[in-house]
Amino acid sequence: MELRGLEYFVAVAEEQSFTRAAQRCFVTQPTISAQIQALERELGEPLFDRAQRGAVLTDGGSLLLPYARQCLRAAEDAKSEFSARAGLLRGELRIGTGGGVEYTTIPTLLGELRMKYPGIDIDVAEAPSKPLLDMVLQGRLHAAVIAAPSDDLPPTISSAKMFGERIVAVFDPTVHPLPDNVQPTLAAVAEYPIISYPRTSALRARIEAAATETGASIQVNYAANDVRLQVAFVQQGLGIALSVRSDPALKDCGLTVRDTSPVIEFEKILVWRNDIAEPAPLRAFFEMWANMTAAADPSGAAS
Repeated sequence: MELRGLEYFVAVAEEQSFTRAAQRCFVTQPTISAQIQALERELGEPLFDRAQRGAVLTDGGSLLLPYARQCLRAAEDAKSEFSARAGLLRGELRIGTGGGVEYTTIPTLLGELRMKYPGIDIDVAEAPSKPLLDMVLQGRLHAAVIAAPSDDLPPTISSAKMFGERIVAVFDPTVHPLPDNVQPTLAAVAEYPIISYPRTSALRARIEAAATETGASIQVNYAANDVRLQVAFVQQGLGIALSVRSDPALKDCGLTVRDTSPVIEFEKILVWRNDIAEPAPLRAFFEMWANMTAAADPSGAAS
């Protein structure tokens, strides 16, 4: 089984088209088709249902896809290691993050990493915390910035604090009036429809835990991970949003943004696997992060 054949297979599966896959891989369509046919002969069954419109995976193709992606990622990481040994760091850093990191250290950190190591390409995936953690566990990401979960992390995952955050109430006081000039209690907020994060987000669990601690009951009526959509719901008068304070969608949104009582604080942490060797791009990221943290706070506290 050749890596080139797996690369073409993944391209066809993701593009759902032999023609688009050929364009993506800068080869002709007959080249793609020949490689896929060779792979099917080797495995003993078809990988795509050619009777369907477009390139539709068969059961065998669906079974192969995660293995093919894993092989390609491992090959990329191996090339990065040997480039590092030769003194020329190349490869890809696959990192995940949720929304609302625009005004944190993350963009600066990734930008400086790319400037220092132009041979490193940066692939950023955006998703809620739970799916990001799963992608790190599966090896699809090298690392991810997630909200610290209330449960223990898996033993194969290491973590480090990146920065602190808090949840705020976002509302239109003409539609959903709350007491003036005070931090609204969670019980007062809970009297209105709630707009917040989906259950796959660690922030949802943090909000619900904070409400339970104060005897309030939070029921999310509109769930969206994108704070821009949460803000749009509030602007339509649908309810009060409980959103991350630093998210740029709250800037100049024309709504009231206020801390709750009690304040709902949480940590954003970086997670990565500790049961495999750290690939060279991830080691470079750690080095850059340590240098930035030390420059910002000589005492060693995380930024």
